Amino acid sequence: MKTEEIVSRLEQKHPGEKEYIQAVREVLESIEEIYNRNPQFQSAGIIERLIEPDRVLTFKVPWTDDEGNVNINLGYRVQFNNALGPYKGGLRFHPSVNLSILKFLGFEQIFKNALTTLPLGGAKGGSDFNPKGKSQHEIMRFCQSFMLELWKIIGPETDVPAGDIGVGGREIGFLYGMYKKLTHEHTGVLTGKGLNWGGSLIRPEATGYGVVYFAKEMLASRGETLENKTVAVSGFGNVAWGAVKKATELGAKVVTLSGPDGYIYDPAGVSGKKIDYMLELRATNEDIVEPYAREFDGVEFIPGKHPWEVKVDVALPCATQNELNEQDAKHLVDNGCICVTEGANMPCTPEAIGVFQNHGILFSPGKASNAGGVATSGLEMSQNALKMNWTAREVDDRLHQIMRDIHHACVKYGKRPDGYVDYVKGANVASFLKVANAMLDLGVL
Repeated sequence: MKTEEIVSRLEQKHPGEKEYIQAVREVLESIEEIYNRNPQFQSAGIIERLIEPDRVLTFKVPWTDDEGNVNINLGYRVQFNNALGPYKGGLRFHPSVNLSILKFLGFEQIFKNALTTLPLGGAKGGSDFNPKGKSQHEIMRFCQSFMLELWKIIGPETDVPAGDIGVGGREIGFLYGMYKKLTHEHTGVLTGKGLNWGGSLIRPEATGYGVVYFAKEMLASRGETLENKTVAVSGFGNVAWGAVKKATELGAKVVTLSGPDGYIYDPAGVSGKKIDYMLELRATNEDIVEPYAREFDGVEFIPGKHPWEVKVDVALPCATQNELNEQDAKHLVDNGCICVTEGANMPCTPEAIGVFQNHGILFSPGKASNAGGVATSGLEMSQNALKMNWTAREVDDRLHQIMRDIHHACVKYGKRPDGYVDYVKGANVASFLKVANAMLDLGVL
């Protein structure tokens, strides 16, 4: 296998799909050596089969707004690979959604899910619909229309979607209500459900919790802890919220949050009622963090920038893809940052990752460190199948163990002779081997 040849062919086949191509390149560069040492992978066409989705469903979603106007959005479901189990991956409702982004997310999901060791395949879906500024009834009508198409290809043992950006408990409820009406079944076909009807405790916080647990393991590998560390967090959605909660609980001080409008710097730390205010802020549908600076004394709002210029020990990018570039990485290194743990999907550009690795900074890719969300979704599926609920402590303990196991797998396959752990390579090789060997066992399908 030659990465550049495969990527070149992929670019010709799927022109303009830059996020998808970026994700494929990053994985192939990491696994090229081990792939070429195993001729059985090449003879079975593993790479060629792995980089193309099993199927892509694209559909229109007509819905009526409160003024009686008919609106049309596009809906997608990319079912990428189910060698390990039913397709699993979130639904994203955001104006930026397109096929390239969903293919990148679905491709990443294959490996992220494999790292959890749970029997889950990889998928992703969503729509260019924007819930921001929409009424409750408009969101409900859109979700019901979306499910009228999606329900045909999902099921508890086929494909189990979850939430993502723009899809929280409210949207999952509307989607599940229509699915139940269409199928006459009450099954665990969606995760992120409400606690009243099959949801799991700590699911909203799980991705952020997992990110912090992973950072904790990374720091421990160098004899460090999160105690008294200053932390920069980007975003203020579920992932950032969970990360702030758990980092604070473990003795760190989170000093930033961010949104599309800029970031806030809170030298006293985001804790106590400030964490609760994050939920209130998100509920306004404004999608901005500037009000936080007006709400609390001593907080500075920096418009139009990302928080990576602040001097911190640990950085947790939890917003969106490619939000942290090479210049941002240099700022973090120059300011003494020792650990960067991705909470979003591919938030660091390849150039930024190169800076971190060249300077020996602890760095983990999202497919490893943000796997806590899908891991807890898998635990929700288990609870649904057993028709029972675990306590928050039981779920949290299982999540913590899964993140420890992922860290161990990354170290096993990513440790260099000089002792530095290349978590990107470790995560990619560990997850690829699991999926590739399963594909070999199942034959050419």
